[in-house]
Amino acid sequence: MALDPNFWQHKSLEQMNDEEWEALCDGCGKCCLHKFIDDAETDDMQTTEVIHQDEQLAYTDIVCQYINDKTCVCTCYSKRQKLVPDCVKLTKDNLKDVFYMPPSCTYRRLQEGKDIPSWHPLLNKGKKTAMHKAGMSIRGKTIKDNQIDMEDFEDRIVTWPLKELD
Repeated sequence: MALDPNFWQHKSLEQMNDEEWEALCDGCGKCCLHKFIDDAETDDMQTTEVIHQDEQLAYTDIVCQYINDKTCVCTCYSKRQKLVPDCVKLTKDNLKDVFYMPPSCTYRRLQEGKDIPSWHPLLNKGKKTAMHKAGMSIRGKTIKDNQIDMEDFEDRIVTWPLKELD
């Protein structure tokens, strides 16, 4: 089934069918980054995103072992939740509760009343080239979780997932 052009401009997230919902994903891979909630006061607010009054979300450059870090696609998408039990499947029902999606995430942007970014594949003939060139994907920026000692987790905090263009 062909998608209606600019369907996101005349449909709410709740009104979208499964094909439209899946097409919204820009395929950046940032949702596959390991993150943690820091409930301590942090001096450097530049490295975290405030999510609740006393909690901040920190992103790391550690990514799930099942993501292809060149294409930014999960290599085990259909069985990812069995392989990684804490992998969350983003749905219309849990979107409002999934606060850890990066600011550039199209689902999050639409929920916040913003438009999809200019580098999104839907606006670029289905290609991810503009996204990669804009630095909005994980390509070339990560280490896989099976290649690092998770004791070093807090030493791997990065700010680039907080970057939002448009």
